[in-house]
Amino acid sequence: DVQLQASGGGKVQTGVSLRLSCAASGFPFDDYAIGWFRQAPGKEREGVGCISGSDGSDGSSWYGDSVKGRFTISRDDADNTVYLQMNSLKLEDTAVYYCATPRAGASAYGCHAPIELYAYWGQGTLVTVSS
Repeated sequence: DVQLQASGGGKVQTGVSLRLSCAASGFPFDDYAIGWFRQAPGKEREGVGCISGSDGSDGSSWYGDSVKGRFTISRDDADNTVYLQMNSLKLEDTAVYYCATPRAGASAYGCHAPIELYAYWGQGTLVTVSS
């Protein structure tokens, strides 16, 4: 079974850094893009960023405008883990963060996969940023 496990959330103050992890299993991890999404209370889900398979070599990785320059996604294919390094955290970064991957057979899309193709989602990890 495909499983994604996000972890690393917590309560932090503005300006600090936090790193989230997404441990994956049950699919050929190297081949698939992993996306990070977040949902703040009362708001719609927002795309944070994505790293494509094979360490982003297809060039389709992206970041949301609100996190560009502050957040970095990396992956360790040996450990089937993707990381979301979040620097200079702001109050508006408070949200539940989810990692997700497209359905089987959609690896060719890389990070161009539309969200409708993201079939597997982790349980989410809460990040709370306070002043």
